[in-house]
Amino acid sequence: MEALDYHAEERRKAEFDVEEMKIVWAGSRQAYEVFRKDNRTMLSRKDLFKDTLRKAAHAWKRIIELRLSEEEASKLRFFVDQPVFTDLHWGMFIPAIKGQGNDEQQQKWLPMAYKMQIIGCYAQTELGHGSNVQGLETTAIFDPETDEFVIHSPTLTSSKWWPGGLGKVSTHALVYARLITDGQDHGVHGFIVQLRSLDDHLPLPGITVGDIGMKFGSGAYNSMDNGVLRFDHVRIPRDQMLMGVSQVTREGKFMQSDVPRQLVYGTMVYVRQKIVADASCALSRAVCIATRYSVVRRQFGSHNGGPETQVIDYKTQQSRLFPLLASAYAFRFVGEWLKWLYTDVTQRLQASDFSTLPEVHACTAGLKSVTTSATADAIEECRKLCGGHGYLSSSGLPELFAVYVPACTYEGDNVVLLLQVARFLMKTVSQLGSGKKPVGTIAYMGRSEHLLQCRCEVERAEDWLKPNVILEAFEARAARMSVTCAKNLNNFPNQEEGFAQLATDLAEAAVAHVQLIIVSKFIEKLQQDIPGKGVKRQLEILFNVYALSLLHKHLGDFVASGCITPKQGALANEQLRLLYSQVRPNAIALVDAFNYTDHFLGSVLGRYDGNVYPKLYEEAWKDPLNETVVPDGYHEYIRPILKQHIRVARL
Repeated sequence: MEALDYHAEERRKAEFDVEEMKIVWAGSRQAYEVFRKDNRTMLSRKDLFKDTLRKAAHAWKRIIELRLSEEEASKLRFFVDQPVFTDLHWGMFIPAIKGQGNDEQQQKWLPMAYKMQIIGCYAQTELGHGSNVQGLETTAIFDPETDEFVIHSPTLTSSKWWPGGLGKVSTHALVYARLITDGQDHGVHGFIVQLRSLDDHLPLPGITVGDIGMKFGSGAYNSMDNGVLRFDHVRIPRDQMLMGVSQVTREGKFMQSDVPRQLVYGTMVYVRQKIVADASCALSRAVCIATRYSVVRRQFGSHNGGPETQVIDYKTQQSRLFPLLASAYAFRFVGEWLKWLYTDVTQRLQASDFSTLPEVHACTAGLKSVTTSATADAIEECRKLCGGHGYLSSSGLPELFAVYVPACTYEGDNVVLLLQVARFLMKTVSQLGSGKKPVGTIAYMGRSEHLLQCRCEVERAEDWLKPNVILEAFEARAARMSVTCAKNLNNFPNQEEGFAQLATDLAEAAVAHVQLIIVSKFIEKLQQDIPGKGVKRQLEILFNVYALSLLHKHLGDFVASGCITPKQGALANEQLRLLYSQVRPNAIALVDAFNYTDHFLGSVLGRYDGNVYPKLYEEAWKDPLNETVVPDGYHEYIRPILKQHIRVARL
């Protein structure tokens, strides 16, 4: 019997070429059926971890057999869709050696790492310190007599805690410790330390290592062996300190190398652009599930015995769902721009041009913070948009949330990152009168005199469809919030005290700046030559939905800063409602453009054919509880209750 496609009619409504939109989005997707995951949330921790090892080994085998390029191999690991030790090996360990090791160290360690003859992790975070890297307690004391560093964990809180791949798999770690020579502390530096024997995988002398235990959710990040690590005076050769930007001589003298220290920023930009790209992927998956299910689900509104109303046709559903759909596209495009930025900053660093580094640091920190926070919140919103069924593991949404939400903390706590952005903004404002012209994503600050005085000229709802009107409103809001914070800081005799007291306002100013970046990059995307029937028109609608939904959400900021009036805010909301009606006929096609297979999506609610209810029923019977009709424990616990054969203790 031919499978029904409950979304076929929705696809016929599309006003654009979905195949062309797929190209705009990402290109083709393929499922690798060998990587089964439908039973993942039911596995015990041990079985889940062994399953993860099996998948990682199979992926590596295919990479070798097919002679995949580094980019192709990365795609294959992406499709495994399960947190695994190789994520840290390829995503952190290797890039750090490339970015911070000298030529000799790269020649020694990278060939082994590329062949996976060694498996590495990134051991920075400690039990007592995460965001405050300069507060790390692990020590690396140089012993000039043996030409070695002694790596030691002097306190319980100095235990390395959280590194993925550390718990059970990694043979080596890039350990960040306080470099001490002749009693002098030179701050935190990186060291390559072997943890386990390459023969029997046992920990080496002086190494205590293990897994930190179960984490949030079923399945999810529990496939990763996040670890704890302690050192008891472990000795390593001097040349295992990463010496790309600083080094210790044979005599124990600490020296900065000829290579500028700023080169380490390249690794940071690479990691953060990858995180932003992952945000777009996770958000688009959640939105795809919620959109497809919202079309299938019908509730209320039946007339004369006819069908009930599709949930997606309720304005309350559209106002919650469609801004998230637009955000997925917005994050995709700003992620593409970040890839360009990484290439640009790498070329500049190699040419010893460090002029853009402060702006790049603030930009990547802010985008990491804003996109990951928004995505985590959006996945949970998509779960609620799916009603009660969204709470089922088979919906795919609980595990997606659990596996994604750590992104708000790793590679920089999101609030801490916003405050770093705020410091950059305050410095930029302080330099406005110096003649130094702001560049890049902060260039709008150079027009602050105009932005502080301009008034939005919107008179009708449709005026909000003009990109230049939206852009100026976001620029004015960002500029005014930053300038206001800078003025308020000047009221404090101590700048740091002021920063602590105004931290909330400063973080909100940073969010305004980052949202402006995303809006501006969406506009730049629309200015490109976009092929395909109707594709550009749909992207224009999505842009307006994204920008105006942000304006609606942060209307208080826009009005309080004086850049728009309450009446203009109401007109923006009126236009937003009209835009939802334009998104509605194309909703299914817009999520089809993500090109996710059912296997990759991993959701009964988000099935391509929309055949949800029979599959939900089918999935229910796969649960281990249904392996027996009468549950284990019936005779021991339930029957005595029913038969009133409970012995009551006599006092």
